[in-house]
Amino acid sequence: MRTFADLPARLVRAGLAVRLIGFDFDGVFTDNAVYVSQDGTEMVRCSRSDGIGLRAIERLGILPVIVSSETNPVVAARSRKLQVRCIQGCRDKRQALEDLVAELNLTAEAAAFVGNDVNDEPALRYVGLPIIVQDAHPAVAGLELYRTILPGGYGAVREVCDLIAGLHADPALRQAYATEAS
Repeated sequence: MRTFADLPARLVRAGLAVRLIGFDFDGVFTDNAVYVSQDGTEMVRCSRSDGIGLRAIERLGILPVIVSSETNPVVAARSRKLQVRCIQGCRDKRQALEDLVAELNLTAEAAAFVGNDVNDEPALRYVGLPIIVQDAHPAVAGLELYRTILPGGYGAVREVCDLIAGLHADPALRQAYATEAS
């Protein structure tokens, strides 16, 4: 089992506060590549392990949501398969997160966002726990409290879910930070 003693206190605090995680799709769930058939049908590569991680955070009462600037059947199909709420064609991911935070009666500090590129910057700046994938564009490097070890499409979503679930599942850690907050 992973120990969290080596994680920065700010990351642990932010992770324990999370009740909502927004995920970009392209470059986070996928490896940011697209395969296009001769009839124009698009296909992408995702990690099958993501679903197990998503179920783990849902059991903790944490809502995962895909927030994608694309309006694409492949995004809709993957979100249906994973049974994850999906916001597509999103021009302003920050506003989408603000709306979700209000709808769920949360604060920005209770939200995380996982992104990989410049169009994710406003969302990353808004949330309490900004996360980027290992192979994120250099323009968003430095905005994160956590950078995944794995690249997008190769288990980065599962890694984030495991991190958050692990933090929430550690009673000693929860107690230590609850005591610190009071």
